[in-house]
Amino acid sequence: MAKKLKRDLTMEEQLARGPVDLPFLILVVLLTGIGVVMVFSASYATAYYDSRVAENDPAYYFIRQLAFAGVGMGAMWVVSRFNYQNWRWASVFVLGVSFILLVLVLVPGIGQTRNQATRWIKLPLLPQFQPSEVAKLGVILYFSSRLSKRNQEKPYRLNPRSVWSGPMAFLEKIGFLELVPYVVILGAVVLLMMKEPHMSGTLLILAGAAAVLFAAGIHLGWFAAGAGALGLLIVFMMSGYQSTRIQVWRDPWAYPKDGGYQIIQSLYAIGSGGLLGLGLGKSRQKFLYLPEPENDFIFAIVCEELGLVGACIVLALFALLIVRGYWIALHARDRFGALVVVGITTLLAVQVFLNISVVTNFLPTTGISLPFFSYGGTALMIQLAEMGIVLAVSRQIPAAKQG
Repeated sequence: MAKKLKRDLTMEEQLARGPVDLPFLILVVLLTGIGVVMVFSASYATAYYDSRVAENDPAYYFIRQLAFAGVGMGAMWVVSRFNYQNWRWASVFVLGVSFILLVLVLVPGIGQTRNQATRWIKLPLLPQFQPSEVAKLGVILYFSSRLSKRNQEKPYRLNPRSVWSGPMAFLEKIGFLELVPYVVILGAVVLLMMKEPHMSGTLLILAGAAAVLFAAGIHLGWFAAGAGALGLLIVFMMSGYQSTRIQVWRDPWAYPKDGGYQIIQSLYAIGSGGLLGLGLGKSRQKFLYLPEPENDFIFAIVCEELGLVGACIVLALFALLIVRGYWIALHARDRFGALVVVGITTLLAVQVFLNISVVTNFLPTTGISLPFFSYGGTALMIQLAEMGIVLAVSRQIPAAKQG
């Protein structure tokens, strides 16, 4: 019987089947595991007293988060086996889907409103989710794909006899023309996000985009201009309930029964944890004192139950993950992989910083979750898929650079 000939693997396929970065993988698994446990602890009382959604099942949120974590881990592994070079052409479709979803948020009956903000979407056969999570990844992938070929693009040329040749040559020289498509994309995303409104999501998208632009070598002067524009945007968005949040942030105890209640209870939780904490599962604030402790303010429960020592360990794990992510970016096989990892890692770092800052009242309260910890199935799965992309990049690091 003739032997079945096996197709020889191409160089691209061989590179995509290399070993993943083990330290990065271990840190992701650790943070996800700790996060699932903390969701169980933080949501126990909320679910027990909730007869409408959780049906008084104390393990309701835990079981769902555990299931989503399992699916997310599977997705992370599948994505890590996927040759990340394919994200170059797929980035256009991801960005396009992001815009469609952001528009659908504004459609009555599809967009879901909570706390005066319409940030969620509900589609048939799909769980409720925030399109901004997809937009973050779409912007990073698309910007990385275009900027990875930045040095290969020919400068824009006009007829020397044209009246516009002089001004266009000047704009090309200062780097304005190459920024136009990125500014247009970010402007459209920000406009849609402002309609929700979603300040924290807007900041995260801008942070991820800025990280990719910075790593690609865009002149620093444009970041100063961007910072000024961002300041104006924040002032413009600080209207209505957003301006009230600034007042609450400055003195939450002046609004003990209104906007300041949640942050006051969060600070009580952090303070009562002390050095070693009250013990896992022994939080007092989660018993209907701190609103939705399993979501944006889950870190306050971490501090209360695990104390300063436990909180510092969690922060150290995040710091190690972020540092390892940048290490992978520095040793990536090509420019595209490096830019993608820089964007994803910076997005993670900024989100952790903003969440911790809100919980400790360092920044005004805004709806931003803690990666791997806050309850939310689709957000967790997307975050783990992003970690899968980083692991896919790590598979193709040259053997001489691994360590």
